Amino acid sequence: WVPPPVFRFRFTSELMLNCVSSSQLKATLSLSEGSICIKANAQSCGECIQVAETCGWCADENFLTVGESKSARCDDLESLKKRNCAVTKIENPRGSINIDKNNPVTNRKKDGSDKLKPEQITQIQPQKLTLTLRSGEPQTFELKFKRAEDYPIDLYYLMDLSFSMKDDLENVKNLGTDLMKEMQEITSDFRIGFGSFVEKTVMPYISTTPARLINPCTGNQNCTSPFSYKNVLKLTDKGDEFNRLVSQQQISGNLDSPEGGFDAIMQVAVCENQIGWRNVTRLLVFSTDAGFHFAGDGKLGGIVLPNDGRCHLENNMYTMSHYYDYPSIAHLVQKLSDNNIQTIFAVTEEFQPVYKELKNLIPKSAVGTLSSNSSNVIKLIIDAYNSLSSEVILENNRLPEGVSITYKSICKNGVEGTGENGRKCSNISIGDEVSFKISIESQKCPAIGKTEVIKIKPQGFTEEVQIVLNFICDCQCATKGEPNSDKCYEGNGTFECGACKCNEGRIGRLCECSKDEVRTEDLDANCRKDNGTDICSNNGDCVCGTCECKKRENPAEIYSGKYCECDNFNCDRSNNKLCGGHGRCECRKCICDANYTGSACDCSLETSTCLAKNGQICNGRGTCECGLCKCTNPKFQGPTCEICPTCPGVCAEHKDCVQCRAFEAGEKKDTCKRDCSYFHLIKVQDRNSLPQPTDQSFPLTHCKERDANDCWFYYTYAIRNDTKEVYVMEHLDCPAGPDIIPIVAGVVAGIVLIGLALLLIWKLLMIIHDRREFAKFEKEKMNAKWDTGENPIYKSAVTTVVNPKYEGK
Repeated sequence: WVPPPVFRFRFTSELMLNCVSSSQLKATLSLSEGSICIKANAQSCGECIQVAETCGWCADENFLTVGESKSARCDDLESLKKRNCAVTKIENPRGSINIDKNNPVTNRKKDGSDKLKPEQITQIQPQKLTLTLRSGEPQTFELKFKRAEDYPIDLYYLMDLSFSMKDDLENVKNLGTDLMKEMQEITSDFRIGFGSFVEKTVMPYISTTPARLINPCTGNQNCTSPFSYKNVLKLTDKGDEFNRLVSQQQISGNLDSPEGGFDAIMQVAVCENQIGWRNVTRLLVFSTDAGFHFAGDGKLGGIVLPNDGRCHLENNMYTMSHYYDYPSIAHLVQKLSDNNIQTIFAVTEEFQPVYKELKNLIPKSAVGTLSSNSSNVIKLIIDAYNSLSSEVILENNRLPEGVSITYKSICKNGVEGTGENGRKCSNISIGDEVSFKISIESQKCPAIGKTEVIKIKPQGFTEEVQIVLNFICDCQCATKGEPNSDKCYEGNGTFECGACKCNEGRIGRLCECSKDEVRTEDLDANCRKDNGTDICSNNGDCVCGTCECKKRENPAEIYSGKYCECDNFNCDRSNNKLCGGHGRCECRKCICDANYTGSACDCSLETSTCLAKNGQICNGRGTCECGLCKCTNPKFQGPTCEICPTCPGVCAEHKDCVQCRAFEAGEKKDTCKRDCSYFHLIKVQDRNSLPQPTDQSFPLTHCKERDANDCWFYYTYAIRNDTKEVYVMEHLDCPAGPDIIPIVAGVVAGIVLIGLALLLIWKLLMIIHDRREFAKFEKEKMNAKWDTGENPIYKSAVTTVVNPKYEGK
């Protein structure tokens, strides 16, 4: 049997929901949170609460309307309330934080009388929490860290004893007592140990000839046999013992320049008992003047087995160097971190760049420049320790799938950090306290089990915070489910949280259908309103003979009805608003709010918008329809029929009647009694006695008109209680006649003054013209020249006679 298309789609979506996580649904749908709840198609309360933090499940048995699918119970909280699901029926479990162990950080003084054991000192608070997580809801707690004063320190000095380090060994022989004295300034509980390394004891790293195995050095140099790593001195608080044993050490030798220091570091990290590490600050000083071999280099000596990261010390000697390859850098980082060891690389200037790159790969490590003979090793160690201890960096172990963690640091002087900087604080002095805001969020429930444990600790410290994670994977109401309930068709499901959770092989809102026995032809007829309509009005799917309406992109838009024939978004609109914004859409018909009517609820029954200033509806010139005035007389218009563009105006309309009745004059003097008795006339003494607009509760018009004699008369026109009243000033305001003498005198004086002004102007122009002509004459006179050489009748009066006999003697 092949299920029809409708059922094939439904089965596929159900299978997808079982396989796809809520976080994947969020990424796929890319919708708002409210829409995610609807679109997730959750079939149970447990599935619903995994979708998003804002999703809730309505457990009210009678919540769904005809045509709504079971998944419609899952919606955002506000939508459920608007859909009339009682608050007490909304399943919305929340996460919580419970602090199980919260010992305060230790306030300890170095010179105090109370000497605490390392395990009694607390630098991190709290120590254990239990978090209950719901998908999409982060839980945030505060973690405090305080550097304890006089905190114990274990320092292990690991030295390269190849031949090039001969002069360095002499300076290290007194390191124990000297370093003890310097470290007393930092802690009263200090222990020191010593180890040495050379290289793997196979070719080509060393010479394997019998003579070279006894003395690998050339010439008259007396060297000890080559070895990989030797634990010379277990951690001790006796500096003299350190000096004595180091003084007994001899230089060895090898063939190649890189050394086998990584083998030694691995053994120092994992051989906890043999080295004597305590749960305190652990420092490893790695001293060398050469590079290092790492994973893969062992193939040169025929060693192919990767380093197993286990302790292989026998009689304080590493015995498996010929069997296991060098460790990789990543392997070394893991073991150093697991054992809370902070590494100080004391190397010569030549190899500083190499070890600085290595430092960037190893957390909580430092690099110092070692002088050629190691004379500055104590200062190097002190400086490196201060640098390492002034910074705290939080780290966590591997997180369960679907769980994320974020950090926010509140460091010294209130400096805050987020992202990767949220994990650390720098420039911390002894006694300083810093805090971290840590948020943990789950995106889905774990596949197996409901409890996970993660640990957070500062790098290089043994203390840690244990966090137990419990996951909310189902609703509380699911525990009260009724298996094989009578509320589900023939007991084919568990009735929980107000809905049927169908047994395997059953489908339908009440589990009324079997996947193997469904016949489309028999059931489709139940999903048609009549033979001429589409199945479920083409707005839903026919499932078990019942319409389950489709969901819209907008979760507020819903199909409903037995045949999905109704919706709440296809009603008439007004001002681009559904039902004009004054009603709700039910089955494609507007149900209007009070005081509204019409197909789009756009007709208001309120008359307050039609009230004119005189308190009348539409000024008595129209009717109020849908909150607007409809004027009965077409010549009136305006919001309250107050405007009449073609009317002459109140004052001009009543001017002749007021004039004839008050002053027995004007055009209607002869017909006054017949045409002008429609108002009540009241005379007053002056203009101030006329009614004022502020004194009246009815419309009042002030008028000022002029008669044929150019006299003004003043009156007011008003309608009070359907009675027309006219107040008129009983005296005309006629202008006084003009005074002739001043006018004539003024005209004569004006003419005289104008004449004088014209004469003065003419005289001034003449003076200016004469002066210009005279100046022109003077200029021409100056420029005149008389050229006598051109006169044809001119003869000179001088005669010149030349003596022909004169020879100039």
